[in-house]
Amino acid sequence: MYLQHYGLDDFPFRLTPDTDYLYMSAAHSRALAYMEYAIFNREGFVVVTGEIGSGKTTLVKKLLGDLNENIVVAKIFQTQLDEVELLQAILVEFGLNPFTAKKVELLNMINQFLIDSYNQDKQVLLIIDDAQNLNKRVLEEITMLSGVETQKEKILHVILVGQPELNHKLEASDMEQLLQRISLRYHVRALADNEVKEYVLHRLKIAGLERELLDDSLYPKIIEYTGGIPRLINTLCDKILTCGYADNNDFLGLDDFENALNELQWRPYKDSNDTYKSEIRADDEDNLYQRDSSLEDSNSIDVNELKEMLLGSYSTISSRALVEISMQLKRIADYMENKK
Repeated sequence: MYLQHYGLDDFPFRLTPDTDYLYMSAAHSRALAYMEYAIFNREGFVVVTGEIGSGKTTLVKKLLGDLNENIVVAKIFQTQLDEVELLQAILVEFGLNPFTAKKVELLNMINQFLIDSYNQDKQVLLIIDDAQNLNKRVLEEITMLSGVETQKEKILHVILVGQPELNHKLEASDMEQLLQRISLRYHVRALADNEVKEYVLHRLKIAGLERELLDDSLYPKIIEYTGGIPRLINTLCDKILTCGYADNNDFLGLDDFENALNELQWRPYKDSNDTYKSEIRADDEDNLYQRDSSLEDSNSIDVNELKEMLLGSYSTISSRALVEISMQLKRIADYMENKK
């Protein structure tokens, strides 16, 4: 649509993951290095998390494109699966037909494949994207699969990639067995303010732009409304280019930004994100009171004061910490109940 108008060879801000456009920020470079390190050193488990749209899937595709032929890979991108469906999906990725087998047979097929691959000097890698959708029973199944090993090293190597909720699941008290197997964990943060302009210019350059297109005054606005999340940057910048094209502008400024913003109906990223976090905190607080109502009957501690102190600090505590607070309060409640 606007390619000829701006002198572009390709659409620079597509939402689909494309390794040709991958911008290696400091965070993305480190995440990729950790995944490569885990494969090279035959580590058992690696967990990479990041917010929606932070570029995790593109990193996975980049990793897969750089692997050598001695690495056999099973890539799972659909994670709304039960245990049997996961085992079947893994075996399909390995080129086997698992659909008439029962669970015991599926496990035997996977174990035999792992052993055969090891004997052929091949390394087996399982990558699961959107892993936050896996239920606990499926995560436990993955833990069991990773137990196939020689005396010196693991045979199956697993990389779990997901949104921050994945960390909450892994840190639950009944996930300790899996948590202990994780050798590396890394969270892909949003782009830093100084990286946002580099990101935009990088994508425009890859798309064939050979001139200046965006006024420098746009970049603080882009940061304000996207929070440095690559997918949001792509959406906003594509809309800016579209609005500029509609007005026949070949250099884009604040008017084009305002037109794009009006069409998207966006609020500043911080405002939207704070609203979401407030809703999460409210849900956590309700659950906390429900789980720990036994504290109210205690005479040995000012329960309301304790809750007020803890809940008053929620605005600066991550959701992961809320889980731990809840667990600690539950332990206090159990202790007081036993003393009665």
